Amino acid sequence: MNGLNDKMSAWYNHAVELILTYGPKIILAIIVLVIGLKIIGKISQMLHSRMSKHNVDATLRPFITSMASWALKAMLFISVASMVGVETTSFVAVLGAAGLAVGLALQGALANFAGGVLILIFRPYKVGDLIESQGKIGVVSEIQIFTTLLTDPQHKRVIMPNGAILNNNITNYTTEGIIRVDLTIGISYDSDIRKAKEVLLNVMDKHEKIFNDPAPFVGVSALADSSVNLAVRPHCHPAHYWDVFFDIQEQGKIALDENNITIPFPQVDVHFDKGHQPPQA
Repeated sequence: MNGLNDKMSAWYNHAVELILTYGPKIILAIIVLVIGLKIIGKISQMLHSRMSKHNVDATLRPFITSMASWALKAMLFISVASMVGVETTSFVAVLGAAGLAVGLALQGALANFAGGVLILIFRPYKVGDLIESQGKIGVVSEIQIFTTLLTDPQHKRVIMPNGAILNNNITNYTTEGIIRVDLTIGISYDSDIRKAKEVLLNVMDKHEKIFNDPAPFVGVSALADSSVNLAVRPHCHPAHYWDVFFDIQEQGKIALDENNITIPFPQVDVHFDKGHQPPQA
């Protein structure tokens, strides 16, 4: 019985010693952690506010704020761990080993992350731009850390990895603020080419979404099998591309009909020789 009491007394003394040794450190660490997190939150808000005042791109603000917040939190956690008594060098070594293992397992994700960082730094496109990459075309709706979200002409969402976009050609139709609409309209060989060009130019001159500078252009692009093909080249804002594309084809057809200019369609003439008898089976 005395032996059990001695063990209990030893455990009690050891517990009291641990509490006296580590209790104040743990309490202080908790206080530092709580206060530190609140300070980091305030810093993040101030950073976001300052970027807003300096007109930093809206896409860039949350990314920078998030990265700064996580970096400060990592430093805070390491500091709190050292206050409790955890060896900082060992802690950092463990984090480094874990980071290496995760990095090897997530090479693709890290490549996309790096691509997202470079896209936000070099800005080959931004939210609202009409771009084409990897055979996909659409308006950029959001730039995330790992992916870029596009809305295509059919209003479907296209999710593209940032790493793949950055390693391929990117066509940005919005940067210059102007885009050329390429159309081909065929007329018959009997029609007056000069009259047809005049009619189509008049249609484009009246369209409110087509730019006057550069001026619309109409020229013969090919002498095809059954038609004289006219290249119709209006310029407009990228956002109005499809409006101009469909309007000019419709209004052009109506105007050509009103001026008795024929738009031909493929025809096949079949002639039968009455004097020729088909071979007998």
